[in-house]
Amino acid sequence: MGVFSKIHRFREAGESANVNNVERFGQPQRSLFTASKVMTLHRRIEITDAAENVLYRSETKFPSLHDKTDITDAAGNFVAHVERKFFTLHERHFITMANGTAFELSNELFHLIKDVSNIEGLGWQLQGNILGLNFELYDAEGGIIAVFAQKMFSLHDKYCVDLYRPEYEKEVVAILVTLQHMIKDRENAAASSSSSSSSGD
Repeated sequence: MGVFSKIHRFREAGESANVNNVERFGQPQRSLFTASKVMTLHRRIEITDAAENVLYRSETKFPSLHDKTDITDAAGNFVAHVERKFFTLHERHFITMANGTAFELSNELFHLIKDVSNIEGLGWQLQGNILGLNFELYDAEGGIIAVFAQKMFSLHDKYCVDLYRPEYEKEVVAILVTLQHMIKDRENAAASSSSSSSSGD
């Protein structure tokens, strides 16, 4: 379904690139896929290629107020560290790459159905569409870097990424893992808020 949908762009490994992405940006250079391991004490995410070979893994320390997450490659080499910091109006996730590059994402992205979030430290921009579960990542000149899409109604938080700038693969993987955490936090907050309001009725 994701291949043919212009609104929802998720696809499984082995399927061809989404028609909307190809029309707008051309064929991706590479595609990545993820699935979260939801039944473990540690939040684990595996990122694979189209042949389902594991390329990266992320693991979150539990319990962890700051959602401290390490990303490694298939050989176990450190790729990036992600950490959540709380502020009064919103939370931010700080990302530090193995080469020392540091940048941050804020959950202000989720205030509107369609919004723009600047990735501070890289000069990139993330344009999000919560309803379509799609996010597009652009460089400082407005060139496309990657398109993220989430599978609807999935127990394992499945995502696919069409990568147009493979030289930024590791940064894109770190942003993908951070996005998954931010969306999951948002879902948990909404669920706890609705359960507390219903219990108060």
